[in-house]
Amino acid sequence: MKYMSLTVWFCTVLLTVSAQEKKRTDSIRRSDGVAMDTVIMEDVKTGEKRKVRIIIPGKDEGMITIEKSDKTYEYKKDDDDTKAHDVKVTTDHPRKSYPIYGITFSRIDLGLVKLIDNGSFTLSDDNRDFRYRPGKTVNFGFDLLQAGYRFNDNFRIFLSGGFDWTYIRLRENIDFLENTTPLEWVDSPVDYSKNRLTATYLRLPLTFELRSTHHSGLGRLRFAFGPEGGFLLKGTQRFKSDEHGKQKFKDDYNFTQFRYGAFARFGVGSFGIYAKYYFNDLFENSPAQAGLQNMAFGLTLGF
Repeated sequence: MKYMSLTVWFCTVLLTVSAQEKKRTDSIRRSDGVAMDTVIMEDVKTGEKRKVRIIIPGKDEGMITIEKSDKTYEYKKDDDDTKAHDVKVTTDHPRKSYPIYGITFSRIDLGLVKLIDNGSFTLSDDNRDFRYRPGKTVNFGFDLLQAGYRFNDNFRIFLSGGFDWTYIRLRENIDFLENTTPLEWVDSPVDYSKNRLTATYLRLPLTFELRSTHHSGLGRLRFAFGPEGGFLLKGTQRFKSDEHGKQKFKDDYNFTQFRYGAFARFGVGSFGIYAKYYFNDLFENSPAQAGLQNMAFGLTLGF
C-alpha cells in the first residue's frame, strides 16, 4: 500500500510537470506558430547584460531572429547546417516611442570660455582688470539626471540637470571684495602666480535631439540644441603666491543668480563638440559691468 501511494504521487508529479512544460512551450509561441523565448545575453566587449528575445522559426525556414532593445539581428544557417552568419541588422526599436528618465552621467563638457563686452571680444576700459588667460579660462560641466520622451528612433526631447563651472584665470593681481554690491575689487601688492575666479551653477538644459540611423563602426550622427537655465550655487576666488601660498575665499561676487542662454551640440557616437551662449550679464547689480557676457565652446563626451 505504501509503495502504491508513492507510485501514484510520483505519477501525479510527472503529469503536473509535463502540463506546466507544455503550457510554457505554448506560451512562447506566436499566433503564427513560431516559437519565441526570452534570455539574458552578455556583451563580450563591455560585460553589459541585456534581455533579448529569440524567435526560432520552423525547420524549413532556417532563420533565427534575435531582438535586442535597439537592434534586431537575423542569422541564417549555411548549407552544411553547422554555421550561421549575420544577414540583417535592423536598428528600429520594438517600441517606437516611450518616456526616458533616470540617473545618468553624460554630456560631459570641457571647453574654453570667451568674455564678450557689449558684443566685442575686446574688454572696455571699465573691465580691463578682467583680462584673462585664454588657454586657462575654461568651462566644465556634466548632467546627472534626465527626464523626457523619445518620439521615435530619430527624435527625442528631455530636460536634464547637472553642474557647470566657469573658471576665469585672471592676469591682474586683484582681490574681489566679499559682501559688496556693486562688485568691487582692489589692487593687491602680492604677485599672484594664480588668480582664479570661479562660478558654480546648477544647470538645467532642455534638449531637442535629432539622430540619424545607426552606422556600422561609426554610430549615430547627432545634433542637439535648446535653451539652458542655471542657478548660482557659489562663487570662489583662489590665489596662489610665494608670500601666502594657496588661499581660497567664497562669496557670490555678484555673479548673476539665474542665467539663461542657448546651446548646440554635434557629434558622432558618444563624442562631439558643443557651444553655448548666455544672454544675460555675467554679473548683476554692477552697472560698470553691464553688457559683460560669456560664451563657451569645446568638446563633449556622452550624448
